[in-house]
Amino acid sequence: MNENNVRPDDPNQLRELVSKGYGELAERAAKNADGTPPGATEAARRVGYAAEQLGAVPQGANLGVGCGNPTAIDALQPGEVVVDLGSGAGMDSFLAARAVGPQGRVIGIDMTDAMLEKARANARAGGYTNVEFRKGYIEALPLEDESVDVILSNCVINLSPEKHKVYAEAYRVLRPGGRVMVSDVVLERVLPDTVLQSVEAYIGCVGGANLRGPYLQTIRDTGFQEVRVEREACFGTAIDLDDPVIQQTMDKLGIDREQAREYAQSVTSLHIFARK
Repeated sequence: MNENNVRPDDPNQLRELVSKGYGELAERAAKNADGTPPGATEAARRVGYAAEQLGAVPQGANLGVGCGNPTAIDALQPGEVVVDLGSGAGMDSFLAARAVGPQGRVIGIDMTDAMLEKARANARAGGYTNVEFRKGYIEALPLEDESVDVILSNCVINLSPEKHKVYAEAYRVLRPGGRVMVSDVVLERVLPDTVLQSVEAYIGCVGGANLRGPYLQTIRDTGFQEVRVEREACFGTAIDLDDPVIQQTMDKLGIDREQAREYAQSVTSLHIFARK
């Protein structure tokens, strides 16, 4: 099998390849003076982060791979316990930590050692005492039942071939009345397998994406109430085809600008809210 292809029916192989890809992303970012990939700031602005937010987090926390700003979906309250699924370098975790204050707590969950190392270094650099980062899978959270007020996630659940398990775990660890605030991508039509099963597409938050209807139904089937889309945006209007990462992805997939734009028009980023 081509090492650049993902088998959606093999969760362990998928996790290994995606973790390797994100680890390489963290290592590339670390080589830059500020620990941030080229274009990450502009990418974050395009998906909904304010300049004030980007300036408030430690350098290197923004890797520019999100598809929205989950902390903007609903107001976080002082004292709440927040869990960030697929926390990466920690940007959303740090923004949440500012909102919940010293009486609150934020727990970032990630499966990639390089990302955990980067996030912990960022936490130390920023002097965050109410944030911790744990290694784990989002399908099997290292958390107690009904111990969390809010679940955040930014363009990560689409990576899982077992989304029903992710939302079942979110439901398990949330307290009654707890909230899910997720930015994720869905498909408006089926894309070619060559795109969906490439590691590059996964790193770019497209691989693994479900059609809109089945994705939202998965959340409802888990037991969540008030499932609604607060905001949405077509990737076709936000994608920068001159971005070096996008160009590299296009080259590896063997597609031109017209094809890339066409595929992007079929992908939508959603801000999703749900309550237990």
